[in-house]
Amino acid sequence: MELQTAKGVRDTPPEEKIVKDKVIQTLTRVFELYGFAPLETPILERYETLAAKSGAGEESDALKETFKLTDQGERKLGLRFELTTSLARYVAMNPTIKMPFKRYEVGQVFRDGPIKLGRYRQFWQCDVDTIGTGSMLADTEFIVLALRVFEELGLNVVVKVNNRKILNGLLEQAGILGIENQKKALIAVDKLDKIGRDGVEQELLTGGFTLQQSTPILDFVSSTIDPDALQNSMTSTEGKEGLAELKELFEYLTALKLMGLKSKVLFDRTLVRGQAYYTGTVMEVYLSDGSFPSSLAGGGRYDTMIGGFMGGGREIPAVGLSFGLEPIMDILRRKEKLVAKTPARVFVLPINTVAASLQFVQELRDSDIPADISLGKKGVSKNLEYANALGIPLVVIIGDDELKKGEILLRDMTSGLEERLPRGTAIKKIRTLITQ
Repeated sequence: MELQTAKGVRDTPPEEKIVKDKVIQTLTRVFELYGFAPLETPILERYETLAAKSGAGEESDALKETFKLTDQGERKLGLRFELTTSLARYVAMNPTIKMPFKRYEVGQVFRDGPIKLGRYRQFWQCDVDTIGTGSMLADTEFIVLALRVFEELGLNVVVKVNNRKILNGLLEQAGILGIENQKKALIAVDKLDKIGRDGVEQELLTGGFTLQQSTPILDFVSSTIDPDALQNSMTSTEGKEGLAELKELFEYLTALKLMGLKSKVLFDRTLVRGQAYYTGTVMEVYLSDGSFPSSLAGGGRYDTMIGGFMGGGREIPAVGLSFGLEPIMDILRRKEKLVAKTPARVFVLPINTVAASLQFVQELRDSDIPADISLGKKGVSKNLEYANALGIPLVVIIGDDELKKGEILLRDMTSGLEERLPRGTAIKKIRTLITQ
């Protein structure tokens, strides 16, 4: 039998997993810095939850790409294709949650879709959401949070922003009426980058829309018109609301000009996002230089999804952002050489001094310094080769001579330099070296 992974999934070797975990730690630390609390939801959801009209909807590409299965009770299930629908289901099942509810979740999601750089069939999402407020301050917070995350990851990005209400207003003026028709049209328009204007036009015509209806919306997303100019031609009430929200959002960002945010946030009339549940602000994050095709994060406002799950015509305002861990890792993999294959920063090598070496490695661990020790009876050269192969930066050698003098021999694996240190001060010196 030839051993293979399933198509569209990958093993993550230690040198990548170490970096991935550091990225997750950065994300969760920033999330908590902004007051978001952790939540965990199951990978399996009932299929009707994933297919609910208030969720992705039957027409969405996400639902078409859902991995479906049936349990032994003949219940239809699906692997979650995102974290937002599960969050909406959770809030709907727990109506007494204090609002606004600010939560983050890091977990794996699954889509049986096309594979390319930055897009796999099993991948991680890191979501952060605020439920229970319609204030544009919440939308602004996500943009600032995203810029903070990518600054800490050392990536220069641009946040592209649009508003679904503007698009809905234009659809209304073009004679495309009704929520379902508008969702259908926007899902087609969202494919502009993939299939071009002609492809979107053909999809709209195939979907039952006329050329007279399709042309105005395609003219808008293909133009360079700015929101202020659009204000003069917008007659739709919903469209005007979208323009007002967009203006308020950029006013808050302008108030943060000392952080240099405005130059990194752009209005993008072509931005739709494929999920049918978005109701207002939509946003996506890309590398500033355009060298990577996929977005690194995306989200927006979805004020009707949770209320739809709860029934009774309720509206629970919500806004969120999802970070794509896989595309972020693809960029970091290209940007820097991943060397470390273990979290250990120190490797202890005993030479006939097992008891003393065990004590020293334990002292390192008690001092919160990740450390490993030679196992077995390899010689010095083999142990040094092993430490070098795993990317461990420091090796501590303790032989009979070191033991008698109360010393250790510290070897820097990068420079090859060695120095003898009194055992009593060695840990302090090691801590200094590994934090440089």
